[in-house]
Amino acid sequence: MPISRADGGSYTDNLIGTLLAIFGNVLVSVSLNIQKYSHVKLVGSKDLRAFYHTKTWWSGFVLVCLGEGVNFVSYAFAPLALITALNAVSVLTSSILGLIFLREKLKPKDFAKRYGLSFLGSILTIGGTYLFVAFGPNSHEKLKAENIVTHLVGWPVLLYMLLEIITFCLLLYFYKRRHANYLVIILMLAALLSSVTVITVKAVSGMLVLTVEGSMQLGYPIFSVMFVCMVASVVFQAKFLSQACQLYDPSLVAGVNYSLSTIVAMVAGAVFYVEFKNEDVLHICMFLLGSAFCFLGVFLITKNRKRTKTFEPYVTMDMVNGVPTIHDKGLFVQQENNGAFSYGALVNNDGVAPATLPVNLKHSTVDSITGHPDLKRD
Repeated sequence: MPISRADGGSYTDNLIGTLLAIFGNVLVSVSLNIQKYSHVKLVGSKDLRAFYHTKTWWSGFVLVCLGEGVNFVSYAFAPLALITALNAVSVLTSSILGLIFLREKLKPKDFAKRYGLSFLGSILTIGGTYLFVAFGPNSHEKLKAENIVTHLVGWPVLLYMLLEIITFCLLLYFYKRRHANYLVIILMLAALLSSVTVITVKAVSGMLVLTVEGSMQLGYPIFSVMFVCMVASVVFQAKFLSQACQLYDPSLVAGVNYSLSTIVAMVAGAVFYVEFKNEDVLHICMFLLGSAFCFLGVFLITKNRKRTKTFEPYVTMDMVNGVPTIHDKGLFVQQENNGAFSYGALVNNDGVAPATLPVNLKHSTVDSITGHPDLKRD
């Protein structure tokens, strides 16, 4: 017999939270692809913000807000470890939408060669999602302000927070002072902030849901503290993710960040909200196995997402100013690689302004080694 919500949680609550998280992640993925589609359709437009005037882009914006809102509410119903692991659904959906938008007519052999890793990753992600949903933690308490304060002042949480602060400070020291711009260090900083984000999001979401149900929670100081920490952690986490995308391939960043942030969030849920307290060893092992499948599946999907394209420039002459200009008009559908962190599937490779060469060019010679023109000035 399921426990009622008044007693702290139920199987029905977990099911509601899981369905909300899946729906929210699918909605976010679809909305990002819609927005990218509007960007691709306006390639070459002189107005860099022309997409703001399209219904397509605004439709995607409304959907992404709705999807993130649904994800936010899902934290109030299901365990933290389960909701964060379901972010793999967004990667899986984007992979499927990418194949739909590509519309390439390939032979089965060529299709398997090009998208074999993505297909295998999708199978692993689907199987892993089933495992951690079926065997995930089922204990979920009603997050009243008093309950959150009780968790916060417990010695396991205080010890966890102390270790997290020390680790964060050490990583930040090596990143800022020693210039250790390694991907793992940057994403570990983002993951540690992500653990704060998910803890506070669950607390704020739970108190808001209880307030809507009639039990006012917004007047407690803990609500304000959690809300401020939530906003601050989101801002700084986005900053580190942006820096990682500027230094490394966004597809690699997406896969590694999913794995690290999910692991840290699971530990945070186990320590702060004691989500695995009543679970047996079999369920925990199957949940971890499903999570491992998702990690591997997301890695394979994102690894296969970046497709290399040879740069084939051609030179034209501006008849008005007499300035030769190098262009690359190749257009292809691909993951965004300009520093933005998203799981969208549509982008073009001509978003950078053409490079202008010096005007006072006298003659050019061909480099005997590289075969490229060697332009000389007076």
